[in-house]
Amino acid sequence: MKFDDLFRLDGKVALITGSSKGIGRATAEAMAAQGARVIISSRKLDICEQVARSIRDDGGDAVAIACNISDKSQLQSLVDQTNAHYDQIDILVCNAAANPYYGALQDMPDEAYEKTTGVNIRSNIWLCQMVIPQMAKRREGAVIIVSSVGGLKGTGTLGIYGITKAADMALARNLAVEWGSSNIRVNSIAPAIIKTDFARALWENPVIHDAAVQHYPLKRIGTVEEVAGAIVFLASNAGNFITGHTLVVDGGATITAGNS
Repeated sequence: MKFDDLFRLDGKVALITGSSKGIGRATAEAMAAQGARVIISSRKLDICEQVARSIRDDGGDAVAIACNISDKSQLQSLVDQTNAHYDQIDILVCNAAANPYYGALQDMPDEAYEKTTGVNIRSNIWLCQMVIPQMAKRREGAVIIVSSVGGLKGTGTLGIYGITKAADMALARNLAVEWGSSNIRVNSIAPAIIKTDFARALWENPVIHDAAVQHYPLKRIGTVEEVAGAIVFLASNAGNFITGHTLVVDGGATITAGNS
C-alpha cells in the first residue's frame, strides 16, 4: 500500500444517511473528493438532489435517493436503489438521527422515547442488517455509526438522546465482533457540539455555548469538516486495523472535569 493512497476511496460506493446537510453532507463531499461514489439521502428529495448536483459540479459522482429511515420499507428501497445504480455498497455511514425531546427523563413522553430510540437505534440496526451481508460476501466493507459524546456522559436534559447514542457505540462493538471474520470493520464516532443545524439550539445559545467551550481544551466548538475527516479516516485504508472503536471528536471536552 502506498502512503499517498491511505485516505483515497477511489471506486468505493458510500451510502450516507442524513447527508443533505450538516455532518452527513460534509462527509459525502469529503468522500467524493477522495474518489468515492456517494449516495445522498434524507427525507426531502429536492434537497438531496441539490447536494448531489453540487458534488457532480465539482467533479464528483453522486446520486440522490430520498428515504425516511424510520420506515423499514423505505430503508430497503434505499439499499435496493443504491445497488441497482452502483451494483454494491462498500461504505455505510449511519448518520441520520433524531432528538425530539429536551428535558428530564422523569417527564419524557412515551412518544419521544419511541421516536428517539426508533430513529437512533432501530433504524441503524435495520440498515446494517440490509447492507453488511453483501459486504461480507466480498469480504470488504466499512460501517461508521455517528454517535455523540452524549453517549459517554450524563446530562439532565438530553438523557434519552444520550442513551440512544451509547447504544450506537455498543451496536458498533457488537457488529464488529459478529462480522470481523468477514473482514468487515464497524466503528462509531462521538462528536461534541458541532456547528450544524441539528445542534443550532446549543451553539446559538450564548449561555450554553460559553458554558461548553470553557471546558474544551481547544476553546471552540467543532466544524462539520473536522468530523467528516474522522469518518473518512475510519472508512479508508488508513483505518484498516481499527474496528469496534468509538473515535471521540470533541476538542478534548471529555478529558476535562467540566460538563459540556
